[in-house]
Amino acid sequence: MKDFVIAVVLGIITTLNAIDVFTDIGLGVPTWHIVEESLIVLASGVGCIYLVWEMRRRTREMKALSQTLRTADEQLRHITREMSQARSSFSKSIQRQFVDWGLTRSEQQVAMLLLKGLSFKEIAIVRDTREKTVRQQASTIYGKSGLSGRHAFSAWFLEDFLAGTPESA
Repeated sequence: MKDFVIAVVLGIITTLNAIDVFTDIGLGVPTWHIVEESLIVLASGVGCIYLVWEMRRRTREMKALSQTLRTADEQLRHITREMSQARSSFSKSIQRQFVDWGLTRSEQQVAMLLLKGLSFKEIAIVRDTREKTVRQQASTIYGKSGLSGRHAFSAWFLEDFLAGTPESA
């Protein structure tokens, strides 16, 4: 809005100075004065035209950015839906595997908390039990799954997602 006001003011200055130049020519004012005022008319006219051009350019740019943002928002909503579906599907797969391994309901809860990265102490607090009990349940989980420990347990579920090789440093 302020650019518009500045452009209007410059347009008015240009117009009034142009009228003054033509009036001065008719009155026989010295040439140096007419040249000086003509330069003011030229400078304010160029400034006004540039400002209007710049405002139009920024308006087009804002429209393009708005469209890009709408497109990105739509893609994000699509990705969010995909991620939600993938998360749900992955969770069901994990639960099926827990059942296949013969984990009890309590062991399944501990196993899920292990996959989420909680420590034995944190799991004990969340489940309102002793840390020693959680350690024993974790050992039972590793035994039933045939895996050697927490890292192997987590890796078993993540290995399919890590099919690619790491990039060289």
